[in-house]
Amino acid sequence: MTELVYLEDAQLRELTSLVTDHDVEANAVVLDRTVFYVTGGGQPHDTGTLTWDGGSAAVVNVRKKDGVVHHVLAEGEQLPAVGVEVTGHLDWDRRHQLMRTHTAMHLLCGVIWNEYGTAVTGGNMEPLKGRMDFEFDPLPEGFAERVTQLVNAEIAADRPIEVSMLPRDVAIEDEDLIRTKVNLIPESVTDIRIIDIVGLDKQADGGTHLPRTGEVGTFAITKTESKGKGNKRIRIELS
Repeated sequence: MTELVYLEDAQLRELTSLVTDHDVEANAVVLDRTVFYVTGGGQPHDTGTLTWDGGSAAVVNVRKKDGVVHHVLAEGEQLPAVGVEVTGHLDWDRRHQLMRTHTAMHLLCGVIWNEYGTAVTGGNMEPLKGRMDFEFDPLPEGFAERVTQLVNAEIAADRPIEVSMLPRDVAIEDEDLIRTKVNLIPESVTDIRIIDIVGLDKQADGGTHLPRTGEVGTFAITKTESKGKGNKRIRIELS
C-alpha cells in the first residue's frame, strides 16, 4: 500500500519517497508514500515532477491499481530504479486551483442543503471549473442569483476548514453526515475522513481542500441544465 500523505497535509508541495516497484508497460513507478493526489471522487489527479540523483521525469497521471499508487511518467521518460530515493514536486498552481474548486463545491453543497434541504447526487471538476447535480424539479425562482450571493458570503466569512478521522460507527451515527451516504463507503474502511467547513458543511471526503474558505476566490454559476426529471446540473467557475 502507498501512504497517501496528502490526506493529512494538503499544503505539502514536495516529498521524498522510496521507489518500491515499476510498471514498465505503463511507464509508471510505485512509491512507498506520495504527495500526488490520485484521481477519484470527481477530483482529477495531480501532476508535477520526480527528481533523483542523476535524473528527473514529469508525472503526467496518477492512478491506483491493486491498492498501490502508480505515478505515470511522460512517454520516453527514464524510470528511476527500485530502491532509489526520489523527491516528488507538485505542480502547485494546478493543485491549488483544484483545492479552490473542490472547496467551492462543498460550499455550494452546504448552501443548497441549508437553504433548500436538497442533496447533491453527483459532480466533477477541473481547475477553477466544476459541475454538480442536485435533486430539484424545477429549480426555485431566482436560484442562481440567490445561491451565488450565499456562496460568496461564505467565502467572505473566511470559515476555517478542519480535517479529521472518525471511526466508522461514529461517523454513521452523525446526523450531519447522513446525507453524504457514509453507509455506502465499503465496510473495509474502518476510519472515515471528514472535511468540516466549520459552521456550514460537514462531509465524508477524500479530496484536497483549502485551510480556509477565504482562499476560494470569486464564485459564479455559469449555467443550469436539466438532466432529467428531478435532476438539475449546476455549472460553476471561479476567478
